[in-house]
Amino acid sequence: MTPMPDTFTTHEVRNQARPATGFNAFTGDTVLREAIAREAPWAADKCAALGAMAGDEHVQELAHLANRHAPELKTHDRFGNRIDWVEFHQSWHDLMSLAWKHEVPNLAWRTNQQNGHYARAVLSYVWNQVEQGTGCPTGMAYASYAGFEAEPALGIWAEKVKGTEYEFSRREVADKPSVVIGYGMTEKQGGSDLRETQTTARFLHTEDYHGKPAHWYELTGHKWFCSVPQSDGFFTLAKVDGGVTCFFLPRTLPDGSYNRFNIQRLKDKAGNRSNASSEVEYNGTLAIRVGEEGKGIREILSHSHLTRLDFAIGSAGLMRQMLTLSMTHTSTRTAFGTSIADRPMMTSVLADMAVETEACTLMALRVAKATDRLAEDAHDRLLARLATPAAKYFNCSRVPAIANEALQCHGGNGFIEENPMARLYREAPLNSIWEGTANMMCMDVRRAMLKDPATIDALHDEVAPLKGDDDRFDAMIRHTDGLIDAAREDEFYARPMTEAVARLLQGAELLRASTQEVADTFLTTRTPGTPGTWGAHFGTLARPVTQATAKTIMDRAMVTD
Repeated sequence: MTPMPDTFTTHEVRNQARPATGFNAFTGDTVLREAIAREAPWAADKCAALGAMAGDEHVQELAHLANRHAPELKTHDRFGNRIDWVEFHQSWHDLMSLAWKHEVPNLAWRTNQQNGHYARAVLSYVWNQVEQGTGCPTGMAYASYAGFEAEPALGIWAEKVKGTEYEFSRREVADKPSVVIGYGMTEKQGGSDLRETQTTARFLHTEDYHGKPAHWYELTGHKWFCSVPQSDGFFTLAKVDGGVTCFFLPRTLPDGSYNRFNIQRLKDKAGNRSNASSEVEYNGTLAIRVGEEGKGIREILSHSHLTRLDFAIGSAGLMRQMLTLSMTHTSTRTAFGTSIADRPMMTSVLADMAVETEACTLMALRVAKATDRLAEDAHDRLLARLATPAAKYFNCSRVPAIANEALQCHGGNGFIEENPMARLYREAPLNSIWEGTANMMCMDVRRAMLKDPATIDALHDEVAPLKGDDDRFDAMIRHTDGLIDAAREDEFYARPMTEAVARLLQGAELLRASTQEVADTFLTTRTPGTPGTWGAHFGTLARPVTQATAKTIMDRAMVTD
């Protein structure tokens, strides 16, 4: 008998792009590898070990599963007891374990080596190419150490936040190998204006807490956005006699009982779906005062430098992941007789994205380098005051533009949930919202300039060694100076001024650390008034940039296996 034909096989599947797996996001990334070699060579092996995770097929599947199976709120146990807990798919816990094992939250606080914040920034950059939802708790744990270190009663938390063994449990801090930390600041009526906090606190008593006296208060109020509500403890704000004060709220109290921390609901977010964000209610909730009464905003701002740095770094890492995906897809799929990447317009797109990503990366790493020197170097301290919010503003706001272009590089293949681009596209706008929107960052840059004009001098000193070497860079300096003068007089100009500051810092870092082709292309296209025109979208490189130059840039940015 003649066999029946397979009616379901109508064609042979060909010309599908290779998945972006089997690479190392650190050793295969020229820019990142060179950066660590310059500033923290001792951390190269740590970065390489984590870099292998980003290109590992199993780890990428963990990221997919963690976002596919969203966290679930469990307000009560099966016996009817209020528990206010969140359950996660095992993939979330596996990812958190990897992040803690590789010191993503805490390398800066664990090492005695030089430039620990710089090395930790590279780890965060790489981790944000693994999974972004877990990047929220790693970043908050990183920033929290500043608060713990300054408050003697929280010394045990300072030690536990340096732990490398992740544990998902409600055990008391003394019994845990490490801790996860959250922040609960914003409220319905205030948003980013923390002065509008309505939560109140009432002093109860001073009592020994793990060997140190702690000032305990009772909190009453509601927090509109509280990320990672399953954390072991939270920094939060409440008013004491009308003065906004900082507190630390342990989820489990020293006697093993659970603090009153009612999770009202989980937010149904557009992206970042692996991470639980919530609304919470304080009703007789116990918390330890951090700092002085009425000085809460100043206290929490001491953490914000680190969270803003982490968002600037994480956003650059997200851009890098999308660039890697785009390059892999276009270089392994053909159209019209060549690989898509070798089509002239696509070469322009990829090279333009590569220049932007490298510029954002080097600027964020410059802020990390300044962070390592805050205590002993006045120049870096002043520069960081401007550069941190400027980098946070620019990098976080730039991710959606990269995401849009990266999606177009993939075509329809990128718009389905099996492809990581769909998840990254939804993730793209988030960092610009968290920890202060774009306008808030620009206000902060302007406020720093008005409060201490020495910050402007620090910016001038930063770029002065490069002055006179390139007419385009000199034009960028003059353009920035003009906008600084305008913005100091009128807040209306704060946004273009902050963008100019960011571009100036990027240009300086590219001239110092990148290739001639990358620096030339950046200055030709990003300097106002230069002959090389540049459109509103990526891929609009024009003369004197050539396809050959673009190809050289693209080759530099390609992550090698």
